[in-house]
Amino acid sequence: MKRITTLIISVLALALFAVGCARPATDASAAEPAAMTDSAAASEPSEAAGTEPAPATEAAPATEAASDMLELTLEELEQYDGKDGNPAYVAVDGVIYDVTNVSAWSNGAHKGYFAGNDLTDIIKNKSPHGVKNLEGLPVVGKIVDG
Repeated sequence: MKRITTLIISVLALALFAVGCARPATDASAAEPAAMTDSAAASEPSEAAGTEPAPATEAAPATEAASDMLELTLEELEQYDGKDGNPAYVAVDGVIYDVTNVSAWSNGAHKGYFAGNDLTDIIKNKSPHGVKNLEGLPVVGKIVDG
């Protein structure tokens, strides 16, 4: 009897785990066709009288992503030096990259250069790897005039 109870509990736990893991994938796959349907509906006239076509939902993520991006002056960038618990950011061509988790930028310094600065000239003209090592780094914002 104890083995049967253990077996039943194990099967139920496995089933609950499978349902829990499968649910987000199902929701995500269901949301994608719905978004595509909404986009298609937005481009066609509505058949029902008095109803508006559903708005396209594709623009929302771009707006949300843009709102999360920092806009810093060069002076404000200086506080992101990787010291005292601050993140380490560097700017290249007006784009701000997060180098906090890059081991070569430990404590906000790399080969005599320091985070919190615009390193466009150094990276493009003096660095042996150029901009290649910027690929894959998190982009956290852009430099603005101030």
